[in-house]
Amino acid sequence: MQNSLVLALIAGLLQAVLLMAVSPLLSGLSRVIRARMHCRKGPGVLQEYRDIMKLLTRQEVAPSNCGGVFRVMPFVLLGTMLLVAMTLPLVTQASPMAAGGDVITLLYLFAIFRFFFSLAGLDSGSTFAGIGASRELTLGILVEPILMLGLLVVALIVGSTNIDNISSTLASQQWAAPTATAMALLACGFAVFIEMGKIPFDVAEAEQELQEGPLSEYSGAGLALVKWGLSLKQVVVAGLFLAIFVPFGKADTLTFASILLGTLAFVVKLVLVFVIAAVIENTLARGRFLLTGRVTWMGFGVAALAFMFYLTGL
Repeated sequence: MQNSLVLALIAGLLQAVLLMAVSPLLSGLSRVIRARMHCRKGPGVLQEYRDIMKLLTRQEVAPSNCGGVFRVMPFVLLGTMLLVAMTLPLVTQASPMAAGGDVITLLYLFAIFRFFFSLAGLDSGSTFAGIGASRELTLGILVEPILMLGLLVVALIVGSTNIDNISSTLASQQWAAPTATAMALLACGFAVFIEMGKIPFDVAEAEQELQEGPLSEYSGAGLALVKWGLSLKQVVVAGLFLAIFVPFGKADTLTFASILLGTLAFVVKLVLVFVIAAVIENTLARGRFLLTGRVTWMGFGVAALAFMFYLTGL
């Protein structure tokens, strides 16, 4: 029993570290697609790695009146996303850390990520960072209910809030409420698109944007870790969507060949998600933040329809 727990912990840590390692690569891929669609050369696909390595070697300067939250925020961002990454059944049918893969727990971890990200902006004492923090919290209030309701619908359909059970049930059985599941897929896909920091809701690498105001006072290693945490969040939320709604191509057995095929299938699905998201965001114009509420209500309406279809058994 103890050996199995140790192996599960090692597998979860390995999965989380691998996602952390490839997250700058996928962010770089999004930047390359954006540049090509804008008919410019742009940075290379490895530019995110270069930026992070350069920042890690720079001196870190913090505001004189900042508190402890400002200093620990980068580690909280990485820590929460690594915990989520450890619990997702991405490659195999079973989650490496199935006991911790509860939908409610994962939503709280995402909320902790946003809470510390916003609170650090206020803790810095910068007016600009404070404005960005308030906008980040506003976006969370608008988006998180969509994700919560969409995941609640599939959890009710399956009869479990465990990610492992939801993924395996949707992969192996006929959907009990196909219309409700399809609507939940659309609602969660919409929320994931926003959480990945895509236009018109955010520009992830543009610190001059008000939405990224909480980063205005960070520099050096702290800024590198925050940028890494933001890119890791993009991969994790995309992986969460794939683990629940596209749970196909996973390894059925724990043999090397099966795990290798499952890993390749996940990589293909993940790259497709980033490519599709990049293409969609670059066909949209940057919108005013005050109009965000009108757009997100559409996503919440789809999630509410999914819940209504579940109640009617469709």
